[in-house]
Amino acid sequence: MTKTLTIIGCGIHDIPAFYAEINRVFMAGEDWTLGESLDGLDDMLRGGYGAIKGREPITLVWQDIAVAHRSLGVEATRAFLQAKLERPDLYDSERIGRQISQLENGTGQTYFETILEIIAEHPNIHLVSA
Repeated sequence: MTKTLTIIGCGIHDIPAFYAEINRVFMAGEDWTLGESLDGLDDMLRGGYGAIKGREPITLVWQDIAVAHRSLGVEATRAFLQAKLERPDLYDSERIGRQISQLENGTGQTYFETILEIIAEHPNIHLVSA
């Protein structure tokens, strides 16, 4: 039997709001929450804690996905990457600079596109745009 989880996208206006919604949907039964981390999102989607118990089949319905698409686009991605540049002790500044250049010339991946790519890497999760 396939479990259905629903992301309500109309309130996703920035990266923190995305993770607040992810925590509402996936982490409701846990006593901790997922931080603002794409790696953490990927780990959570592997299952084993939160709403996904292993490799069970999941239908992930994302309502108002267009809101998140706009809100997690170029501007949000640029701000996310710029914040990383402020921490050269933690992040590869040259790599981040290349990502910003690619983003600005239209060839780089947005935060939203990265999220979709991460979801797609989990064959047990079927994303439905609603």
